Amino acid sequence: MLSAVCVGETMAMLTPVQAVPLHLATELHCGIGGAESNVAMGLAAMGLDTHWVSRVGHDGFGTRILDELQAHGVGVSGVEVDPERPTGLYVKVPAQESDPDGGSSVLYYRQGSAASAMGRPLLSNPAVSSLLENAALIHLSGITAALSPECLSLLEALMTEPRNGRIVSFDVNWREALWAGQDRSVLQRLANLADVVLVGKDEAEHAFGTTDEAELRRLMPDPQVLVIKNEAISAISLDRSGTREEVPALSVAVVEPVGAGDSFAAGYLSGMLFGLGQKASLRRGHVAAACTLTVHGDRGPLPSSGELAAILDSSDDDWAAIHVEEGHFNTRTGA
Repeated sequence: MLSAVCVGETMAMLTPVQAVPLHLATELHCGIGGAESNVAMGLAAMGLDTHWVSRVGHDGFGTRILDELQAHGVGVSGVEVDPERPTGLYVKVPAQESDPDGGSSVLYYRQGSAASAMGRPLLSNPAVSSLLENAALIHLSGITAALSPECLSLLEALMTEPRNGRIVSFDVNWREALWAGQDRSVLQRLANLADVVLVGKDEAEHAFGTTDEAELRRLMPDPQVLVIKNEAISAISLDRSGTREEVPALSVAVVEPVGAGDSFAAGYLSGMLFGLGQKASLRRGHVAAACTLTVHGDRGPLPSSGELAAILDSSDDDWAAIHVEEGHFNTRTGA
């Protein structure tokens, strides 16, 4: 079985059960949140032997993260438990009913966390080195680069080691607050060390100063393929030879957008690992993203293998006619 390793931070997530100001909340739901672990769970759901490598604190939040990942079929043998530093935490404050257009907000408590102390010594862990040596894919993101100098050093080490047939993917995952006061040119340097780069068109403006495809490819000439996610419009792959593939997004009754980008990454990368072409891989990414867009939370259940195969093999006209609602893939006419 093909093996994938995702390296990065995951935090405990607290969310008020009711849409009230945080100081009035009487009940909080505890979940987990992390881009790389979301991708790991998505890859596991796609049938890959998947592992998550990181650090958590020796606390209940850390245990919660490990338990949930294992429950989703993700290996955690490469996770270090820090006896002193805590697991990172963030609080998701929902949009208020009195101001529905105000959007939700997030409070982060990650400074000094166990994950922020990830560094090159992590690679000396025998469990971690074994996982990396046997991986077909190593998935990383720009979030890790911004957490600490040690985390940046870890990414540089992972991306400059001999590939030995492995694919290194890098999702830019722009986070404005993390890069405040930092040198964002680091992202361009890291992207050029990867084989596959994924970036949202909206992110590209912040991270690279442009949304123009040709300019982005000029800024990142080294990756084998650059994937630009154009939100609800399409996804575009630009390979090093100049070949361009664009696949329109599916029509979706969106419930919540959180986690859709990570699901897209898992779908797309699984397609590449299974030897699919760019069009099929992009479609696989759209399907995974659509499943997440139609649920509350960071992940939505995938269609059965038979239904997934039929969706991926559909004609362009049939693909354009699909509408996704609550996990159901139907034509827009309901047929």
